[in-house]
Amino acid sequence: MNIARDRIANVLRNRGQQVRADWVERELPVRVDLAKHVGLLATLRLDPADLADASSP
Repeated sequence: MNIARDRIANVLRNRGQQVRADWVERELPVRVDLAKHVGLLATLRLDPADLADASSP
């Protein structure tokens, strides 16, 4: 499953993690494969299930 990179960055910004959000926008593809990046999401303390619930088309 893929999720928009902007969704990840927005979640981080909402947590006050501006620097991490900026890094995500620079380094990740526009559509992020949740299975491929599961380790990175864990490092960022993001649950792929939560991101998928609000996925964009």
